Amino acid sequence: MSKCQFVMLKLFSSVKITKVLQEQGFILISQKGSHAKFRKTGSPTLTVIVPMGKKEIPLGTFKSILRQANLAGDDFKN
Repeated sequence: MSKCQFVMLKLFSSVKITKVLQEQGFILISQKGSHAKFRKTGSPTLTVIVPMGKKEIPLGTFKSILRQANLAGDDFKN
């Protein structure tokens, strides 16, 4: 019989996410309303949209940001 293991996932704020993106070479391109657009040029060019002013970004949104930025969760360990 296997035990069900739960992993506590930390929710990050938009400030922390933008800080990590900028450390990874992303540049703030524009902001319209509550969403900021970050871009990293290269091959391929990556564009990430981040909702601003949030204390906790929902897990699904965070995973989408990771996918768009081609980052791993380990980049947010600090």
